[in-house]
Amino acid sequence: MDLDAYSAAHRDEWDRLAQLGRQRTFTGAESDELIERYQSGTAQLSAIKTSAGQSKQGDRLSLHLSRARLRFTGAGTNMLSQLPVFFLLQLPAALYRIRWVTLSVALATSIIALMTALWFIQYPSLLAALGPESVRRQYAEEEFVGYYSNNPEGSFAGQVWTNNAFIAAQCVAFGITGLWVPNVIVQNAMALGQSAAVMNEFGRLGDFFLYISPHGQLELYSVFVAAAAGLMIFWAWVAPGARTRAEALAEDGRALFTVAIGLILALLVSGVIEGYVTRQDWPWPLKIGIGTVAFGAFLCYQWFVGGRAWRSGETGDLDEFEAGARRIIAA
Repeated sequence: MDLDAYSAAHRDEWDRLAQLGRQRTFTGAESDELIERYQSGTAQLSAIKTSAGQSKQGDRLSLHLSRARLRFTGAGTNMLSQLPVFFLLQLPAALYRIRWVTLSVALATSIIALMTALWFIQYPSLLAALGPESVRRQYAEEEFVGYYSNNPEGSFAGQVWTNNAFIAAQCVAFGITGLWVPNVIVQNAMALGQSAAVMNEFGRLGDFFLYISPHGQLELYSVFVAAAAGLMIFWAWVAPGARTRAEALAEDGRALFTVAIGLILALLVSGVIEGYVTRQDWPWPLKIGIGTVAFGAFLCYQWFVGGRAWRSGETGDLDEFEAGARRIIAA
């Protein structure tokens, strides 16, 4: 093949392909022409590569073809441009969607923790089963408070952050089983109740509430949110409505798994408070106030920003292009 002659013979076609590849909007006739030019161009590129291998003419034609292909296949959304959409629309809408389930999880945890504490306080034999009195006293008078200051601030904050984020991610990921989330709720609530009972036994119940209040407000609520997301994913499988179970799981799974990403950031804040604020010799109203402000900011984000996003039609799911085609179903 005479590559120069071949290029000259098809130059007008390639220039037209390049022109169409630069356009943003098309008429019906131009759309048909774009497809035809693209198909012809791929055949011509194949002929060039077969006869001449890599060449400047082939590279130029390949560039024209790649631009043309983006015109009729579309391009993925730029990740940086998606960040405002994610944090202002998708994530808060997903959090708002599970607001009542979150409160239900919080109520259930509080009731179980309170009942466990009262049970252990009423029956000293249960406290004795936790360990010898010397061990319980050491926990109440030394270990509980020392836990917050035994390790360097940065490493301690990182440790509690990664641990809590892992628990939250598990609640969302394994929520579909229907068993994982209730197990986490019961275990955490009973652990809180037992700890409170031991602290009360040695007159340190006040320390219990003081030391968990700065970080515990946001930390515990984040776990409640994760549990709620997991339960909602399970419910999508149990009661999919007009959707198939596969469609319900795909849509709700995409929408609610964004919650795990958001909770990583929320738990980072609670970890910083636990690692850097709780141990300080500051007045307790100041330390608890810092935790309350962080918790209040999260609630505003969930209920007010999320409510506005939800009312605008957001569900937390990807848009139709990013999520893929959906079947038309009867309601």
